Amino acid sequence: MHTFNSAQYSIEVGPIEESSFNSVLLNNYAHSKIVIIVDENTHDSCLEYLLTTFDVLKEAEVMLLPAGEENKVMEVCFQVWEALSEYQIGRKDLIINLGGGVVTDMGGFIASIFKRGIDFMHIPTSLLAMVDAAIGGKTGIDLGPLKNQLGVFAHPKMIYVDPIFLGSLPAEEFLNGYAEMLKHGLIYDKALWDKLKVMNDLAQLADVETLMQCIAVKQTIVEQDPLEKAIRKVLNYGHTVGHAIEGYFMDKDPVAHGHAVAIGMLAEAHIAYKRTTLAKEAFHEIETIILQHFPMIHLEEEDITEIIRLTLHDKKNEQNKINCTLLSAIGDSMIDCFVSPEEISEALNYLTIYKINLN
Repeated sequence: MHTFNSAQYSIEVGPIEESSFNSVLLNNYAHSKIVIIVDENTHDSCLEYLLTTFDVLKEAEVMLLPAGEENKVMEVCFQVWEALSEYQIGRKDLIINLGGGVVTDMGGFIASIFKRGIDFMHIPTSLLAMVDAAIGGKTGIDLGPLKNQLGVFAHPKMIYVDPIFLGSLPAEEFLNGYAEMLKHGLIYDKALWDKLKVMNDLAQLADVETLMQCIAVKQTIVEQDPLEKAIRKVLNYGHTVGHAIEGYFMDKDPVAHGHAVAIGMLAEAHIAYKRTTLAKEAFHEIETIILQHFPMIHLEEEDITEIIRLTLHDKKNEQNKINCTLLSAIGDSMIDCFVSPEEISEALNYLTIYKINLN
């Protein structure tokens, strides 16, 4: 068992049966009600294992959320809060979020708001959640096409990362996590990028050592800046353009979070390259690796216009300007870089043309 400790919580990586999970429940929540939040996917593939492995959960209430980013909305939260009230859940009780990034984002938000905050834990079941979404204390839900517009910083009591839950993960979900892992390498750790870029079998990403390397990057950054006032902003690389792409296509032909972020990283790398802060060779390396795994989405001019409009509402913006993290090299990044709509348009047009030329 490998453990990361912080002032707010601990992350344990390894088999959950060998972790502190059972003893923490028995010692801290023996007289509490326990609620397990799942979505349709984790209800079918992960819940039974948890319930049959830990007798302490035999009286737990299970709350089922509809799966998918399009359901990460206030209406679903209201339904859960009403159910928590019906079950008479109190401030000494516990919520366990068993799922991917949508479940950990929304479950953490639900717990942090209910009765001004009750304890919660995360058991992430997707690669994306294990290396990114479950870590760092961000909770949130979407507001229409605008990603994570409503949320608070709230830390779980514990996070348990067990690769066993990746056994039933579809290949596209591995790609979602892969995008965030590549991001960790690009912004902070060139050696990690170099390791990840040559992985042809994405199942290797579930290796405990690789998981720990990626978790360590995020945890190290978050520890320095828990409330995202400075260095933590580097973790937003690719997300300004990526979130806009994801939000724009949400009610059309949905684009997976990791795919959208990967295209966002590529667009923001193009901006840095055109500004000459990122070397041509580095940009083309990033371009080659990302497009191997994340094909460019075809965009018409009107699509690009709407995507740029959404970036203008990004919660990271300052002084009414689009605020991005840009790369200065592979493994090094710069925060608070204001970019223009014209630069985003140029990047997305370039990538669309590049895709056409590839075909």
